[in-house]
Amino acid sequence: MPRPPILRIAEIFPSFQGEGLRLGESTIFVRLAGCNLRCAFCDTKYAWEGGAEATAADVAERVGVIRRLWPAGWVAITGGEPCAQEIGGLIRRLRSAGLRVQIETNGTIYRPWPVDRLTISPKPPAWAYDARFRGRADEIKLVVTRALTPAVVARLRREFPARAPLILQPQSNAAWSRTRALRLAEEAIAEGLGDVRPGIQLHKVYGLP
Repeated sequence: MPRPPILRIAEIFPSFQGEGLRLGESTIFVRLAGCNLRCAFCDTKYAWEGGAEATAADVAERVGVIRRLWPAGWVAITGGEPCAQEIGGLIRRLRSAGLRVQIETNGTIYRPWPVDRLTISPKPPAWAYDARFRGRADEIKLVVTRALTPAVVARLRREFPARAPLILQPQSNAAWSRTRALRLAEEAIAEGLGDVRPGIQLHKVYGLP
């Protein structure tokens, strides 16, 4: 019998979803270690390397323990870059336990796993992603760096289906980035680009993990 894949886990914790369409919902986060991009502005650099080894069964058991104290209906699998690891078995276990699963990915490594919400977050300088994600994305999240331009927002808004909102996520909730996010959203709406929304990092407002 083949040995189950070993995952590298940076942390597992309960909190409220701080970003995107599920803003404020109680969620159990599974943060995987390792990333193929390592953006300079990343606010979880501690997850780039290392991580505790665990099987999908180990992680699902830990989520179950947390859930008894924090009865969330959602698990968000994030990173690092979660699609760099083989988490199909973990997703199946979590969904079999009645949990809904969200994956937050930079979109560069395509995986066909069935999930309940798929967040694609292309990163600079090219904001590249695997085109097979286009029809599957439930939301597109762009970190508002100084390099993000109206042309990039327009390109990505046109490339993804209109049903998936494009959210402009301020970089580390900095005031300059919030101002820029609002301006970019206003310009996108004025240009008739469709659903482009300024976002926020709720967990940083409240000082949550």
